[in-house]
Amino acid sequence: MALKIRLARQGAKKRPFYRIVVADVRSPRDGRYIEKVGTYNPMLAKDDENRISLDAERIQHWIGVGAQPTDRVAGFLAAAGLSEKVERNNPNKGKPKAKAQERIREAEEAAKAAAEEAAAAAEAEAAPAEEAAEA
Repeated sequence: MALKIRLARQGAKKRPFYRIVVADVRSPRDGRYIEKVGTYNPMLAKDDENRISLDAERIQHWIGVGAQPTDRVAGFLAAAGLSEKVERNNPNKGKPKAKAQERIREAEEAAKAAAEEAAAAAEAEAAPAEEAAEA
């Protein structure tokens, strides 16, 4: 049985409140779950200590058994120091398209050419100064 540590929505319309639960991946978001291991109240201020509450011992148990946290819950666990922060990779859909990549390439080439011209001008300016110093 594949297990997930995920959010289950509670609360009224436009007043969300979430339970952090361990559930079978096949059960619906707000459906049956195995155990409640914490809560998340996004309506509270970000620095409020009651915004996220976790039962660290039970979460460690379920992770040891093989439960996988969702991206959102993994962020909560990393902030609480229960796991390492997971870097999310940017999928190919998020990358710029062909025309945008071409514009970026052209801008880089223009910047490189401008830097080369500036370096050449600096060298040309430095050469007469050296001749004047030798004379």
